[in-house]
Amino acid sequence: MVSLQTPVCDFGWNPPDFDLPGVDGKRHTLSSCRGRNGLLVMFICNHCPYVQAIRQRLVKDIRELMEHGINAIAVMSNDPTDYPEDSFENMKKAAEEFQFPFPYVLDETQEVAKAYGAVCTPDFFGFNSKLELQYRGRFDASRKETAPESGRDLYNAMLQVAKTGQGPAEQIPGIGCSIKWK
Repeated sequence: MVSLQTPVCDFGWNPPDFDLPGVDGKRHTLSSCRGRNGLLVMFICNHCPYVQAIRQRLVKDIRELMEHGINAIAVMSNDPTDYPEDSFENMKKAAEEFQFPFPYVLDETQEVAKAYGAVCTPDFFGFNSKLELQYRGRFDASRKETAPESGRDLYNAMLQVAKTGQGPAEQIPGIGCSIKWK
């Protein structure tokens, strides 16, 4: 497992579209996922300890953000060959077990991760209502440990985006496991 740090936010960057299969049996696109006040595109997987440490809090925060018009989508771009825990079947199980309120989709070709410049799991891309990048930072101050009192960086940033259309000027890069490229 290689830990990587995300690049700084490229404010105003517009995301490329995608059309990916979800564990719910539907196909999901950028426009089908966006909320009235923005969209959070998250690159996650099942096996990463950084993702495992935040999953329950992430679901809670996304549910609250949805009340403010911020929708979310989780993209799994890892090659499951060496990481069977990241298989499509196991993605379905994780989405059900943790009751994901957002689509969980498979980027089998890894083209979406490459187009976004995703480097690790988790890697968060927070967009405003105009689909302009406003947040590319950490979830909170926790690392691989589940730390209930470690701030709410992502939540607070996306709440600010929902209210003002702008993300915070100061952002702390996220950290996670490297994406498992083919």
